[in-house]
Amino acid sequence: MAKFLCFAAVAATGAVALPDVEAEFAKFIERFGKDYGPEHAARKKVFAANLEIIERENAKANTFTLGVTPYADLTGDEFAAMHTGMDREAKPNATLGVHDYTGVRLPAEVDWTKKGAVTPVKNQAQCGSCWAFSSTGALEGAWQIATGKLVSLSEQQLVDCAKFRYGNMGCSGGLQPRAFQYMEDNAMCSEDDYAYTATSSIFKPCRASKCATPALPKGALAGFKYTAKTEEALMEAVAQQPVAVSLEADRDVFHLYTSGVVQGPGCGTTLDHAVLAVGYGTSADGVKYWKVKNSWSTQWGEEGYVRIVRGVDECGILNGPPVYPVVKAPAEQLVV
Repeated sequence: MAKFLCFAAVAATGAVALPDVEAEFAKFIERFGKDYGPEHAARKKVFAANLEIIERENAKANTFTLGVTPYADLTGDEFAAMHTGMDREAKPNATLGVHDYTGVRLPAEVDWTKKGAVTPVKNQAQCGSCWAFSSTGALEGAWQIATGKLVSLSEQQLVDCAKFRYGNMGCSGGLQPRAFQYMEDNAMCSEDDYAYTATSSIFKPCRASKCATPALPKGALAGFKYTAKTEEALMEAVAQQPVAVSLEADRDVFHLYTSGVVQGPGCGTTLDHAVLAVGYGTSADGVKYWKVKNSWSTQWGEEGYVRIVRGVDECGILNGPPVYPVVKAPAEQLVV
C-alpha cells in the first residue's frame, strides 16, 4: 500500500553565510531536549544542511520564513517516514454527496479557533497518523458548532480500531473518509478516556468498549461530504465548519516552516499529509491565505498552524478533495 508522506529536507547548494553550526546545534539540543549518543555527528551534519536551506530561503523575498523547528535534525525522508501517513488508494464515496459552491456571498475572513470550535494543537509524534488527527479535528469542530460543546476526541481509537475493515493502517497511513466511515458506525471516546500513544500494531486490540462514557454517541455522525475542487466551494465549507484537507508537505518549506504564508515553487501537489482547514483571511500585506491546523505540536510553525496562499491550488489543498463530517446532535444537546 503506497503512503502519502510529508517532508524532504535536501542538502542545499550555493554559497550562503551560515551562523556558527556548533553553537546553533548546541542551542537546538538544549531547546528541544535532544540526546543522540553515537549519532551525534550524523545529526549535526543533517542539521548543518538544513541550516543552510534556512539561510538560503530566508535571503529571498518570500512571504514565509523558515527556521529551526524540532525536526531540523532530520532529513526529508526520515521526517516523512516518521511524521506523516496518508494512503494514495481510492477514497470511499461521500455518503452525503458533494458540496458545490452555492453562489452566496462569502465572509471576508473566518477563524474557527476564535469561535471555540478547535481543540488545542496536538502532536502525532513518530506515527503516520495524520489522517486520524485531521478527522478528529473536523468532527470536534462540527460537534461544537452543533452542540456548543468542544470535546477532544481520541485519535488512538481511530489508529487502533478503524483499521483493516475500514482500510486504514494505523501508524502506517490512512484516509479521512475511511475514518469518518468508522465514526458513523461507532461511538467515539474522548482523548482522556483513550489516550494517544503514537503506536500501532496488528496485534494491538481496540479498547473503545472500555471508555467510561462515549464523548460522541453512535449515530452522532450522519455522514460526510466532499467539497468540489474549487476555492469558492472550500471557502463556503470552511465558513460553515472546519474541513479536513490534504497537502503535499514533503518539502523544505514545511519541514522547516516557522511563520508567514506559504507560496511559490517550494510546495507541490502530490498529496501526502492530512491536516485541518480552520479558516481563511488576508494578511496585513494583502496576501490571501488558508489557516491550517497541523499535528506536529505547537513548537512547529505558527504555534502549530500554517498559512497557505489562497487563490491557487497551493500544496494541493483543493485536490484531496476536502471533506467534512455532518453531525446529528441529540435534541437535548443542542444549543438553545
